[in-house]
Formats: sequence, C-alpha cells, structure tokens
Amino acid sequence: MKPDSTGLMDFIDGEKIWETVNSTPRTDAAQVQDILDKAVQAKGLSLEETARLLQVEDPELNESIFETARKVKQGIYGNRLVLFAPLYVTNECGNRCAYCGFKDTNKELLRRTLSADEIRQEVTVLENQGHKRLLLVYGEHPKFGAEWIAETVRNVYDTVSEKSGEIRRVNINCAPLDVEGFRKLHEVGIGTYQCFQETYHRETYAELHPTGYKKDYLWRLHAMHRAMEAGIDDVGMGTLLGLYDYRFDTIALLAHAAELESRFGVGPHTLSFPRLEPALNAEIAFNPPYQISDEQFKRLVAVLRLAVPYTGLILSTRENREMRRELLDLGISQLSAGSRTYPGAYSDQDYDRPDVQQFCIGDNRSLEEVIGEIVEHGYVPSWCTACYRAGRTGEHFMELAKKGFIQEFCHPNALLTFKEYLLDYAQAETQELGISLISHELERLAEKRRAAVADRLNRIENGERDLYL
Repeated sequence: MKPDSTGLMDFIDGEKIWETVNSTPRTDAAQVQDILDKAVQAKGLSLEETARLLQVEDPELNESIFETARKVKQGIYGNRLVLFAPLYVTNECGNRCAYCGFKDTNKELLRRTLSADEIRQEVTVLENQGHKRLLLVYGEHPKFGAEWIAETVRNVYDTVSEKSGEIRRVNINCAPLDVEGFRKLHEVGIGTYQCFQETYHRETYAELHPTGYKKDYLWRLHAMHRAMEAGIDDVGMGTLLGLYDYRFDTIALLAHAAELESRFGVGPHTLSFPRLEPALNAEIAFNPPYQISDEQFKRLVAVLRLAVPYTGLILSTRENREMRRELLDLGISQLSAGSRTYPGAYSDQDYDRPDVQQFCIGDNRSLEEVIGEIVEHGYVPSWCTACYRAGRTGEHFMELAKKGFIQEFCHPNALLTFKEYLLDYAQAETQELGISLISHELERLAEKRRAAVADRLNRIENGERDLYL
C-alpha cells in the first residue's frame, strides 16, 4: 500500500529543538549538578535538562554524568542484560537511502529473500546457539506486505530445534504499514515493532531519501501511532548517528517519545542509536557528515539513561568489543550478540561478505564469547519473555517497572533463562562461570523469592523448561 501522509501533523518542531539545544550553556557546574540531583531519583528529565547535559564537555562534569547514569542503571536494571540476535529475511529494497548498502541502485549487492525453508534453517542455527529472542529485519520493498511478513513470523515461531530450543519473542523491523497491516502483525504475536526515523531534520531527511516509500517523512514519523492504534503495545524507535547533529536528533527522538506518551499513555519500549558504519557503495557511510566521537557517544548513552530511566536502551554489534563493554555500565539494557547482517548469514560459513550485508559490524564474536565476557564482569544474561506472554506490556509494564518490578521479577527470571542456556548450550568454561554467578545472585534475593527461584532452578536441572515467575 502506497504511503498517504495527507493530513498528518509534523509534531517535531525543528526550530524549537534547535532553540532548546543552543540556549543551554556548555559549562555551568552548579546547574549540571542540580540536574543530576534530580536525575538520580529516576524520574526522568525535561528536553531542556537533557540538552544541557548533552552540551557538557568538562571532563569532571562528564564523569559526574557517567557516575549518575551508573547509579540509575544499577538501581533499575541491576546486573541483568537482555540478549538477542537480528535475523535478516530479505535485503531487497525499493528505497535509495544514501547511507545504506541495501539501496535500490546498488547493483553490486547480491539480493536475496529467504524462503520458508531457509527461514527455518536460519532459526534452527540460532536456536542451537541458545537464542530465544530475535529481531526480524526486512528491506523496505513494496512487494513485501503485511500478510507475507506475518507468515515469516509464523515460520519462526513454528521452528523448534532438536536441543529443545524455540524462539519465544519475535520483534520486527520493517517498513511502516497502515493500521490494518500492523493489526495483522499483532495477531501473529510479534513483540516490539521497531522503526527508525534515521534523522528528524527535514531537509537532511529529504536529501538522504530521494526516492522510494521512505521518502515520505510524515508517513514514517507516524508509524508508531499506527502500530499502537493497531494494538501493538511495545514500539522501538531510533536515530542513525552521523547523518545530522546528534544533539538535534536526540532531543527530537525524545520529543517523539513524549508525543507517544501524551497520545497513548506510554512512550517507546526501547530506543536505539546506532552509529553510521561503512556499507557497500554507500559513500556517505565511509565519511559521515556529522561525526560523533567516542566520548560524545558515551555521554549520549548516559544522558538517555537519565532522561528516560525505564526505557530499554539497545546497543548493536556496530560498536567494537571495548566500546560495548564500557557502555553496559552507562545505561545499555539490551545487547545484540553473534549478529550477522544479511539473509542466510547464520547458515553461511564464509559470513564476512560486503556484497550481501547491510553494513560492517564491529563485534564479530559469537554468542558464547559475548556471554563469557559479560558474565566475567558480573552481568546476568537474560532471554526472559515472561512479561510479554503474561500481558505485562506497554503502559502496564511501565507502571510496574516504576514500582521496582524489574528487580522483583525480571532479574529472577533472567537467572532461570540463563540456567537453561548453561545446561543446553554452554561450553564447560562458561558453565562453570555461570553456575557460580547464579549461586551468588540467588543468595542476594529475599528469602521468599529465593525459595521460589531455587525451586524452579532445580526443576530446570531436572529437565523442565520455560519456567518463570
């Protein structure tokens, strides 16, 4: 269905956003400290307060921001970290995004769309690694409608591996649909619908998206409205850093989140902020017009954690191992692992192929390697999907999260899913590290909760699976 943005309102006021960014001084230690005193209470920040923190360049003030973000992250999420993998279903695309390897004019890209059997093959590989949560990614081609996307979701859910593995949560990253299309995705049980605006700056957006359905800025801007109208409680938004000034796009992203909360009572479930990476025949990707340094990127993650403390922050494998490790403490709550960015990649032994992938990734480690490192640093890997299947989503989830629900339920459930992974998939060294961590975490639980979790851990040891509180 061709996009029709007739009558849609542009609720992103570019002039006002720039005014918000530019009206804040770069250094005012007293005002920064006042904002951090508020932020540590985990009640969020205004756009003006967020803009002020993004402007900070003083090293000591930066460290104060980082330390406050660590406290908020620990207080809400503890040491739990959700893991997932992207599964590219097709790289056929009708858009001409200047920064993407999938653009329609890239004749050197090998185009591929997975068949039902190929989807099942990819899913089986991922399940045998231990994955339980997938993000299905689709090129934005008009020939791929909601019915076809829904059928690919069914194929994923119906695939069960020999190791008692099944995918329990399928999230979607696809072109914006109309309300009826989103309703079809909701009916097959998708989790989060994810779509990035890329940049909220209208002129830059038009320049980077000259043709294709993605050219329609307002149709894309209102994608989350239509998804939520269709009954999809959890939506994920993001910007692609490097296309425009990161301060503008960050404030615009939060303004978008505020618009959803005003309209539907709840903002996005997750936010993403990937940095532009090289891609085949996408010249702009090799020389981003608006570079964001590592220090600016770290501050951005920390400030987002303070601005929207209960919103999930996602980090992809675009970043290298060292940066990913550092950002975990500053606010990241979801992490992709063992990622490959083209259709059929997980069944492909020669996977480092620029002729098929969307972009170059910075962390090529396997899921097992990522888990080993984060466990060594005291993090509990989680594949928990209990909330989604128990109806604790959207506004209901946010209400519970603000009452300490994440520590009370999500953390214990993380231990249960981690125990499954250790028994079914992990190598001996990871098993040893993991069992030690679970024992340590179990002792930290309140007595009543500890007994319930210990009982389920024993049942998992004896062969039961998919247990949760």
